[in-house]
Amino acid sequence: MSLFVEIFTTSLTPMVFLYMAVGVLAGICIGALPGLTATMGVALLLPMTFGMDAAQGILMLLGIYCGAIYGGSISAVLLHTPGTPASAATAIDGYTLAQKGEAGRALGAATLSSYLGGLVSVACLWLISPLLAKLALKFSSAEFFLLAVFGLCIIGNISGDDIEKGLICGCLGILVACIGIDSVTSYIRFAPEGNFNFMGGINYIPIMIGLFAMSQAFENVEDIFSEEEVQAKLTNILPKKEDLKKIVRIAPLTGLIGTFIGIIPGAGADIGSFVGYNVARSIAKEPELFGKGSVEAISGPEGGNNGVTGGAMIPMLTLGVPGDAVTAIMIGALTIQGLTPGPMLFSTNKVLVYTIFLGMFIANTLMCLFGFAGIRLFTKVLSVPKVILTPAIFVLCVIGSYAMKNSLFDVWVMLIAGIVGYFLAKVKVPTSPAILGLILGPMAEKNFRTALLKSGGDPSVFFNSVICWFFIFLIIVSLFGGKIKALLFKKKAA
Repeated sequence: MSLFVEIFTTSLTPMVFLYMAVGVLAGICIGALPGLTATMGVALLLPMTFGMDAAQGILMLLGIYCGAIYGGSISAVLLHTPGTPASAATAIDGYTLAQKGEAGRALGAATLSSYLGGLVSVACLWLISPLLAKLALKFSSAEFFLLAVFGLCIIGNISGDDIEKGLICGCLGILVACIGIDSVTSYIRFAPEGNFNFMGGINYIPIMIGLFAMSQAFENVEDIFSEEEVQAKLTNILPKKEDLKKIVRIAPLTGLIGTFIGIIPGAGADIGSFVGYNVARSIAKEPELFGKGSVEAISGPEGGNNGVTGGAMIPMLTLGVPGDAVTAIMIGALTIQGLTPGPMLFSTNKVLVYTIFLGMFIANTLMCLFGFAGIRLFTKVLSVPKVILTPAIFVLCVIGSYAMKNSLFDVWVMLIAGIVGYFLAKVKVPTSPAILGLILGPMAEKNFRTALLKSGGDPSVFFNSVICWFFIFLIIVSLFGGKIKALLFKKKAA
């Protein structure tokens, strides 16, 4: 009993609560700005924790992490500009709803879904941390390859009615990801000799900013002086009963899947987002509305990407293995405080561990409260005249691209991607598959080749474990589940 009292006392002291609130607010602002990722936000504010005690510092960083993953949905919905890679899938239907004048409804669904996904991940963090962390350690190259293939299968579902065009765009993204030094053999591919920018590979974040944001800015220029503006209806900030049923049915499930993805070292919130979108479409009662402004299409990715936050903490705390780049920085923050993440942390600093668990719950709750409280302010962006908003988008795109590596090369990549995205939009080619190909293509290639090298070229390595068969099952369901479902309904109707 005294342990619980100490945990609550530590978590709810005024200074700790204040630092968490500041962290969440800072995270939402960072996430909403294109190009400023959750990783960058945590890294930038890490030095502020040096003078704090362990609980204050770690909980402030957790607040930034949770806030930034959610914050990316704000610009994704309002400007068709994913603030972070984790919100790329949200932009597909969120922006469509905003264009219909339902920005409040879209942001309300994103906020509640983010909260439910985060709560599921916190529950898993409390209940099954050691068990899930041990499972994640059983992932070898074969399992990672099949996870990547499962992710790439989503291309068909995010391509709308033009699956062929979506597949072509996804393959284009995979080809662009091949530029640079081969991670297995160190062979230089598709890069001019001596050009270190190309040798380092093409970062997908400038391309994402270009395809989504800069291309939209180019479209805005066409009618920049028109008086027409989108009127954001704020009557549905709190989801109505019909939307609430959809969100409650989808967000906890995709949050659970996102938690599992977060546990796997190397996977991240961007993968959790696209997998969440795919799962939501698979179980949606009206999948034909996806891509046309569906609340379920917002709930799925937002539950998935926020589920990753708690999942990534599990291997970090239990094994000392970071689940993603953010938790890698948090390992550094704990080390600075003289603490070593791993199994011994649970016995030597039990109060701190469970304070982190409770802090994750509080951070997600604050994120939800700040999100709903700020929706009226967020949607004011839509009432800004295009003459002012379009140049502002241009500036944000340039700053976001440059900030990643302080490189003008990334700015040129973003501009070229913006021009390509503009013309792709004119011929009705979906651009989201290209981002998915850029993210998952290298992961699939590297792990496929590594698995074959380890097995001496024996392809049976991809069928040797229960986890492999589980992903094979998911791949089959993803590819053929819709057709089987349609046949069953047709047979039932007959």
